[in-house]
Amino acid sequence: MGYINESIIYNIYPLGFCGAPRDNDGKLVYRLDKIYDCIEHLKKMSVNVLVFNPLFESSRHGYDTIDYRKVDCRLGDNNSFKKICNTLHENGIKVILDGVFNHVGRDFFAFKDVQQNLGNSRYCNWFQNLNFGGRSPKGDPFWYEGWAGHYDLVKLNLQNDEVVNYLLDSVKFWIDEFDIDGLRLDAADCIDLEFFRKLRNVCKSEKPDFWLYGEITHGDYNRWANDNLLDSVTNYECYKGIYSSHNDHNYFEIAHSLNRQFGNGGIYRNIYTYNFVDNHDVNRIASDLKDKNHLENVYTLMYTMPGVPSIYYGSEYGIEGKRTQFSDYELRPCLDLNNVENANYDLLNHIIKLGKVRLALDALKYGNFDNVNIMNEKLVYKRFTDNQTVFIAFNLTNHDEKIGIDTGCNAKLTDVLNDNEVIDVNGYCELSLKPYSSRILVVNDGSFKVNFDDKCEVKTVTANAPRKKEKKVEKLKKVQRGRYRHFKGTEYEVLGVSTHSETGEKLVIYMSVDGKETLWARPYDMFTDVVEHNGKKINRFTLLS
Repeated sequence: MGYINESIIYNIYPLGFCGAPRDNDGKLVYRLDKIYDCIEHLKKMSVNVLVFNPLFESSRHGYDTIDYRKVDCRLGDNNSFKKICNTLHENGIKVILDGVFNHVGRDFFAFKDVQQNLGNSRYCNWFQNLNFGGRSPKGDPFWYEGWAGHYDLVKLNLQNDEVVNYLLDSVKFWIDEFDIDGLRLDAADCIDLEFFRKLRNVCKSEKPDFWLYGEITHGDYNRWANDNLLDSVTNYECYKGIYSSHNDHNYFEIAHSLNRQFGNGGIYRNIYTYNFVDNHDVNRIASDLKDKNHLENVYTLMYTMPGVPSIYYGSEYGIEGKRTQFSDYELRPCLDLNNVENANYDLLNHIIKLGKVRLALDALKYGNFDNVNIMNEKLVYKRFTDNQTVFIAFNLTNHDEKIGIDTGCNAKLTDVLNDNEVIDVNGYCELSLKPYSSRILVVNDGSFKVNFDDKCEVKTVTANAPRKKEKKVEKLKKVQRGRYRHFKGTEYEVLGVSTHSETGEKLVIYMSVDGKETLWARPYDMFTDVVEHNGKKINRFTLLS
């Protein structure tokens, strides 16, 4: 089944994670090199696969591709990313890239040629439903199909052999240049299945264990994930079921989905699904949960259900973020993963444990699934192979509970999630569960244990501890028109500098760029000031462009 059964995935949205300008300014900055500082953090969580959302040259957010064969200058260049991939591989971490093949940006070379040469362009047939019988919503003297009504995303014609060959050659370039190990297929439900057939043949001939998974939000997963097309899909059904069953205190919902998908006769037993509780398109799980005490159970569920678990960067610390009416930027923040504000270290330590447990238990990586006992606020299911049986139990209430399990054996259960506690059982037993807790119980003779070493402690600095010499931060010398980032991450457009008509005070006039177009006037000295944030002195506002 390839490397994926032995994997724990970490997912990064590079442009947000690195704090890149929202609009491509054409300036080469090696922001993605910050990955080097994250490797030990990833290894501590037993992460061995890193998924990068789009990182090739684009106009804005990555999904509006300009050049499939050039790393976005806001992140670095091809050589710098090649070195990153080499270092990740040396540390036992595989690399999966985001394959955006349904659409391109308006600055893509072939579309620019159509804009310039109109009907004489040799690329007219590269784009879906392009015709010269009307004007586009963007003002072009021709019509074309935009993805889901977004006309900054120009839909490619994947019936055109030239387009297909261009994209497949790009993938071969990624494999040859960066030695990547897999692809996430963006908007997979919109893409011609024949393209996936060709993509599979190319990728598997280059690397037999190359892993392909599609972004699918609905429908029958078997249509895309089978022996002829993709290996897997995003499991949106269980994503919803996981947070919803906790919010509604109704474990029947997720138990039904798991049984429907993976139980005896389950319709997706042959698919090793990509499992997640949040990503760059949906609210952070800590924001979706009504009770954050359920965070640990949520991750226990994701790590122990069939399929491969994936963590979205920063969510291991319980950070929050919600989509707004105007954008998804709140879901894609710039983060220093070694210094996260208001970090939930209990959750991180729980996830570190889960990583070690998952990789230690074949039943979790390869086993079948059966529900054992389902109640509104308590749940037990089991994962099992011929050689190992593991029971997973949950209590989502705020008080101690007991739940019965028919183990079918006379043996011992070792709770590898809770200090390797050993429980004697003879057939039916009643398990005690603490509030908001879970157990992972391995059937054995009493000798089985999982060893845990490092815990992630909150770093403290004592008065006698050596401190790094702080780099002196200079105040902004001059405020000019352009885009600035506030030290808390929000971006603004400075319109100019003015003088208060009554007091004579110098003011900076600026506006938000989140779509709300709120206008601000603040004292010049405040705008250029240096502030302290997370123990460091930084500029209140930094010029981006």
